[in-house]
Amino acid sequence: MARKASSPEQVASPRDRVVDALMTLAAEREWADIPLEAIAEEAGLGLADLRDLFPSKGAMLGGFVRRIDRVTLEGTPADLIDQPARDRVLDLMLRRFDALRPYRHALRSIHRAFQGDVPGMLALNQQALNSWRYLLASVGIETEGPMGLVKLQGAILVFARVMPVFLDENDETLPKTMAALDRELSRGEWVLRRAEGLDRLMAPLRGFCRAAKDLRRPGRNSERDAA
Repeated sequence: MARKASSPEQVASPRDRVVDALMTLAAEREWADIPLEAIAEEAGLGLADLRDLFPSKGAMLGGFVRRIDRVTLEGTPADLIDQPARDRVLDLMLRRFDALRPYRHALRSIHRAFQGDVPGMLALNQQALNSWRYLLASVGIETEGPMGLVKLQGAILVFARVMPVFLDENDETLPKTMAALDRELSRGEWVLRRAEGLDRLMAPLRGFCRAAKDLRRPGRNSERDAA
């Protein structure tokens, strides 16, 4: 049976109960030591019901990520869009860290488990791409095209590099986390400026390649022969 009881007025959905169960157990055990049976028991579900809801622990972790996304997105201030891009991203990342605070013990265990796990890190990066596409859009940062991908991966890298600082910090005002964010955002801006310069230099070449591709299309050749 689950150890956490909900009042009749606030009954959590089965999916939420599974996510809560996963994070509760992750705060108590190593990630590899959390069997599916324990998650089902903690959530008050049978294994068949758990399987219907999530195919794996990684999918459950994805459910947790979407929960944090929603909290962060719903907390976006209406007047933030008028601020400089750096301030908007800083505010966004601080709000995301704030949403993660209640789960810090679980996140330490999860963070340790994925160190050196290349397939696991790639899966997490894909989840992060989906998350940050929405998160950056919420503060007016364009994420389409080649430069959009640079911005997405840059945001993911900044957040990932600051995460260990956040997990080790005990001060609730997060001064070390804020200082680390400031440093990493400065580095990110430096890289982005150079990437934007390279993108401008490559623009004529991309235009030439598109034109050459159009000329090689069968329809184009037929029209030219007919003329």
